[in-house]
Amino acid sequence: MSDLLASAFDGSSVAVDAPAAASPIVAPTLTWRDGEILRDGVAHRILAGSIHYFRVHPDQWEDRLRRLAAMGANTVDTYVAWNFHERVEGDVRFDGWRDIERFIRLAGDIGLDVFLRPSPYICAEWSNGGIPFWLSGRVAALRTSDAGFLAAVDAWYDELIPRLVPLQASHGGPIVAIQIENEYGSFGSDAAYLAHLREGLRCRGMVEMLTTADGITGDMIEHGSVPGAMATFTFGTGVARAVELRREGDALMCSELWGGWFDHWGERHHVRSAASTGGTIEELLAAGGSVSLYMAHGGTNFGLWNGANHDRVLQPTVTSYDSDAPIGEDGTLNEKFHALRAMFAPFHASGLPPVPAGPRRQAAASAPLEQRSSLLQLVATLPVTGEVSPRPCTFEELGAEDGMVAYEADVSFPADAMLTIDGLHDRAVVFLDAQALGVLERDGQTSLALPVEGGAGRLTLVVESLGRINYGPYTGEGKGIMRGVMIGRRLVNGWTHRLVPQEAPTAAPGLDRSAEASDGVAVASFDIAEPLDAWLAFPGGSKGMVWLNGFLLGRYWKVGPQETLYAPAPLWRAGRNEIVVLDTDGLGATVEIRDEPSFGETEEFIGS
Repeated sequence: MSDLLASAFDGSSVAVDAPAAASPIVAPTLTWRDGEILRDGVAHRILAGSIHYFRVHPDQWEDRLRRLAAMGANTVDTYVAWNFHERVEGDVRFDGWRDIERFIRLAGDIGLDVFLRPSPYICAEWSNGGIPFWLSGRVAALRTSDAGFLAAVDAWYDELIPRLVPLQASHGGPIVAIQIENEYGSFGSDAAYLAHLREGLRCRGMVEMLTTADGITGDMIEHGSVPGAMATFTFGTGVARAVELRREGDALMCSELWGGWFDHWGERHHVRSAASTGGTIEELLAAGGSVSLYMAHGGTNFGLWNGANHDRVLQPTVTSYDSDAPIGEDGTLNEKFHALRAMFAPFHASGLPPVPAGPRRQAAASAPLEQRSSLLQLVATLPVTGEVSPRPCTFEELGAEDGMVAYEADVSFPADAMLTIDGLHDRAVVFLDAQALGVLERDGQTSLALPVEGGAGRLTLVVESLGRINYGPYTGEGKGIMRGVMIGRRLVNGWTHRLVPQEAPTAAPGLDRSAEASDGVAVASFDIAEPLDAWLAFPGGSKGMVWLNGFLLGRYWKVGPQETLYAPAPLWRAGRNEIVVLDTDGLGATVEIRDEPSFGETEEFIGS
């Protein structure tokens, strides 16, 4: 589709000569002209908040959407995470938790419009920025006109977009706007790529208003914009700068107004006050702008879906995505919620829905952790993947999406030898035979001393991916051991690999369950009368993954800031509930149910 045809969707009066046999163009519900968004020709404000269906248990979608409507939003904003739907190439899933159509229909039933942001890249502090690992493992030029990348995107759009077309407002559904890519102006400069995405949406039947979203610099807007789409902004503060940068004719909109921020392991928990958030939103509304609050309800990076940043060092994101949002991780409504409700209420002629009651929580309790096996004993039960390899394979070569891989090789070494991992992504627990030698980390210590007297033995490296990078030039980089392992200057050859599954580990019959090793697999159980929300804590634990009734909740890590894991009510059952922990560094003695979350020491975030 040409730029001329694309411009027909921006609300301007451009004449388009279509072939006589072409189907009539369906008018979009929202357009923009002379600095305003129009809904069926009448001035309209988008008052949106972000809720990601992939971060909320599907049994809680309706509850969270109703809380958003009660906050005064008229629109829900959500990304579509490609890798959440196509974990294995060609196996595209839209069932269960991945039923994006159900989420959109629920929003419509509640009376919310939908602002859809359908990848291929979403950032979102989500693993790999939403791009499937199997694609980034073979395509060097992600987010460009690279033929291999575009072919994969087109195949994905062929699966996704036909499901969304009938859910557009012009067909009676709630979708009123669709974003092309995400903050592309801070990543690349391939205008043909953006045009390809735009045309891919249009030719597959998406007729509603198209947008782009970029930060508040002229360079970002220049390289992130495309004809036929309204340029919008992302910022925490900076309304005046956005007004200056707004393109002629475009309406003023912040597609991501950061009312909080995400957390990295080893940092503090970020918060933003209601006064600070509300002040920026008031300024934007006073300037005639539309807004989408990022996040209105953050949810959780369940499983191993957390992403990571890289700013000179790797910065993995924590399991919680609470983001100090107005609607908390468990649905709690805070001061920010009530301030925004008062602010948005004047834009609703018929009043707002009543404020929902707060969530019910399980009473505090504690249960002992019983060790079932050490980490090495667990590794010994896992099958070998593939053939013996001259060098260690990457996660991508092994088909490992995330988690942990055990690398094994027989080694001999002289006295005073050093072991080095070249290209460690991201963390390795090192064993020689049954002896734990230490931990190596990507941006920290990458070498350690082998036994001073020299010798030989079985080397085992349990390598963990801490989160695939979701933003910047390192997006899509691989995991595992990227180059090699050396003793002194000599490479170690002859590697076998075992993938640690993301299912809850169990102790195999006949395993020695002695507690000589402090790491490994342990189990606790709770008997409860009614499934309710809870927060789990692991006092004394070092670094682990946690399963509740077989569902992988996420990670804990003593470096903080996050101290509790959210365990939503739909994952519990009346009666006995089993919690499995796999700690690579040192198990604690108990698991606690707490009735309040603890996100750690805080610091104020303002944004720019």
